[in-house]
Amino acid sequence: MRAELERIVGSEGVLPGDTAPYLEDATSTLGLRGHADAIVLPRTPEEAAGVVAWCYERGVPIVPRGGGTGFAGGAVPVAGGVVVALERLARVRAFDPLAWRMHAEAGVRTAEVRRLARESGLHFPPDPGAAEQSQIGGNVATNAGGPHAFKYGVTGRWVTGLEAVVAPGELVTVGGPIRKDQSGYDLRGLLVGSEGTLGIVTAVWLRLAPAPEAALPVVSFFDGTDTGCEAIERVLGSGLVPATLEYLDGATLAIAAPAFPGCVPRAAGFMLLTEADGTREEAARLRADLVDVLGETALAVRAPESAAEAGELWRWREGIAFAATSKWGSKLGEDITVPVDRLAEAIGAVPAIGARHGLEAISFGHAGDGNLHANFLFDPKAPGAVERARTAAEDVAALGVSLGGSVSGEHGLGWLKRGQLARQWSPRALELHAAVKQAFDPKGLFNPGKKT
Repeated sequence: MRAELERIVGSEGVLPGDTAPYLEDATSTLGLRGHADAIVLPRTPEEAAGVVAWCYERGVPIVPRGGGTGFAGGAVPVAGGVVVALERLARVRAFDPLAWRMHAEAGVRTAEVRRLARESGLHFPPDPGAAEQSQIGGNVATNAGGPHAFKYGVTGRWVTGLEAVVAPGELVTVGGPIRKDQSGYDLRGLLVGSEGTLGIVTAVWLRLAPAPEAALPVVSFFDGTDTGCEAIERVLGSGLVPATLEYLDGATLAIAAPAFPGCVPRAAGFMLLTEADGTREEAARLRADLVDVLGETALAVRAPESAAEAGELWRWREGIAFAATSKWGSKLGEDITVPVDRLAEAIGAVPAIGARHGLEAISFGHAGDGNLHANFLFDPKAPGAVERARTAAEDVAALGVSLGGSVSGEHGLGWLKRGQLARQWSPRALELHAAVKQAFDPKGLFNPGKKT
């Protein structure tokens, strides 16, 4: 196998199948680790197509891999086969700042896309975590979101076209450097968010936007979940559109408060983090409106003035997941989405689910989207802790569906959530889902067992 793959990608492009970093993702603390026959690192889309053709002819599973930052086990090779890692497909083919667009290969890191845009006065709004490690192809394959998705949408909204390798090993292009395309079925939309189960995204055309002149955060503290969620609905009902509308429940706030760059009221049991952006005048006006609306019932409202203060605040926000993990040594997160008017119910139910399974439970997330990250904290050495956390996560998925929501808001199904789609979709919808998979991948070799 190695000799034949080396003829396609060169000797330096094939690694042994037991090369540890390519067998896991961000779920490694849960003990999820795969196995592979070989790790292949193509340098060009044509080499990637050659590897897929070789695998498809021989019935070998194909597992596409980006930066390995996923939380659902999507890049873990649970069925063996060949891992196709895209890190060497790292060329920006074209960057046209005057046309607000970029053509980037799948292995370009998210931070690099954002940096190039920023240096030309532009903005690539999707901001999933681990920007220095995650790759744009993986962001597209998972349709990654982030805090700014409330105003700007998830990654797919900014993809106007893509290049992908599909079965039995052919390169196809759908869309391109164009803003409108109604010429056929939305194959681009099917590949975006498909988690590598329909093909391998090798390059994308990205739409950019002018960077906002100012981005002004507003932090508000409330005495509890109900009051905080009422404030969220008040913001939305007022017609205000902040760039972000994030929440922390009381348990999360208690864990993260010691590192907060400021003063947290002693009675605080809920926190909102919003951001007003636009021109300086627009951002200042929106910030003032947010302070007024949130301040109606808040214990305290803080509006940092300087860019340094804002940067410190967002660094703190990015570190919340790490702070939560460090408390017990591990955590399992479930990312459901519910209608915003049911968010308080969902947040309130999470601690009860955790208690039922003997686990500490917290939640935080993207309040404006109704996207709730429920996290169950545990000692990974404790007997049965991982199994109890997984059962609790299944209960949260069921909770999301019962409230009219979804089993995943942004992490996808991957391996950890296999079978959960049946909670949400009707039998006929599941048949159509399977038919799409069959049409793209008749042998079932692309990332088998995922996205089901």
